[in-house]
Amino acid sequence: MSIKSARPPHAAPVQSPNQNYMHHQKPGARAEYRLQESIRIKDSVSLAEKFQKLKSLTVNLEFFDSEGIHRSSQVKYTVNLANAKSVFSFGCPNHECVRGDFDLSKEIADAVTARRKNVVGEMTCQGWRNRTTIDTIRCHNILRFKFSLAY
Repeated sequence: MSIKSARPPHAAPVQSPNQNYMHHQKPGARAEYRLQESIRIKDSVSLAEKFQKLKSLTVNLEFFDSEGIHRSSQVKYTVNLANAKSVFSFGCPNHECVRGDFDLSKEIADAVTARRKNVVGEMTCQGWRNRTTIDTIRCHNILRFKFSLAY
């Protein structure tokens, strides 16, 4: 004697009520901040549009630990003014840093306004070292930068 299933063979498998819900983890403070910054950058005008007299910009960026002794990375490039955004910001190289970055937008704007050809500076990350130190320990990684500008 054969027993027939009450379900047709093409029906979806039966799931328990708990299997219908996927667990979505709330994004962390770092991810949320990075998303907000990404939108802010994307929504800004290009450097070419904002600074029409600026013809070229070369940047040299060196990232250091909080003591300024050990360099973690270096980037040197000529900026494509038509594609680069006027919110000129770089994320902190500390992958656990929360709400930290290096926004060089003001430094570029000040340099262009003063028609400076060379700019050298240093900036300290004001983010939090990691998610467990929010509101207690700053990251303080260091960015040393050089700009060469032509008009």
